[in-house]
Amino acid sequence: MIIQHDLHSHSLASDGTLAPGALLRAAHGAGVHVLALTDHDTTEGLAEAEQCATELGVQLVPGVEISVTWQAQTIHVLGLGIDRGSAALQKGLRELREFRNWRAGEIGLRLARAGIGGALEGARVFSSGSIVSRTHFARFLVEQGHAGSMREVFKRFLVHNKPGHVPGEWAALEDALGWIRAAGGMAVIAHPARYGMTSSKLRRMIGEFRDAGGLGMEVVSGSHNRDNVTAMAALCRNERLLASCGSDYHGPENCWIRLGELPPLPAGCTPVWESEHWPLQ
Repeated sequence: MIIQHDLHSHSLASDGTLAPGALLRAAHGAGVHVLALTDHDTTEGLAEAEQCATELGVQLVPGVEISVTWQAQTIHVLGLGIDRGSAALQKGLRELREFRNWRAGEIGLRLARAGIGGALEGARVFSSGSIVSRTHFARFLVEQGHAGSMREVFKRFLVHNKPGHVPGEWAALEDALGWIRAAGGMAVIAHPARYGMTSSKLRRMIGEFRDAGGLGMEVVSGSHNRDNVTAMAALCRNERLLASCGSDYHGPENCWIRLGELPPLPAGCTPVWESEHWPLQ
């Protein structure tokens, strides 16, 4: 039997639309055998997910997606197989959530100055966890008719030089990887093709990531097209990193790809789960 891995997903604890238990049930129904719950800057959903995974017989990989600022650009690093009780990890995530809360208020103020009132309160309606993210603002703006799609919201309101844009001030790369190591986890670069970096800049980032103890990168991602997968597989092999795969699933309304439909890793890539460093032996 081929074991289906999906090592990147989100729940209501951050900006997904399914409760952790519902996410596990959806994954189980789609034939996923190993699922990582990797909410943004929080492990709030893991307790419920662990209980449901045990009932269903799905292997849950406890994880988190940490927001990082590297050379003035936001990137995301997954921590896979973490101990959610790690004091160092929780302290770092708490600081990131404090910034997120400030940023949410600032986005609300900036949108109000652009003539869109009640955005913060509206975004909170879509948030069930401790985080109010740009995704929640986007859902509010679509609901209110300010844009026809989530993609349009980000393009018109929430990116550089647009009314609701607030620059991110996230964790340093070395700090984020330190938190993951302290929690006994494995660090993986999330959806590297999405960052729009030149090939030389991406290699520099990967080099610093590897030097700081990072071990893997997502080759197959819900947001990677076929050419991206080919390019990231070659980069993964050349940079001597382990390969991961994840849908980046946020719910049935906002998915890059449906659960259970990830293509296999390309030949020549060593999967993270076959490594001696895999935290869930």
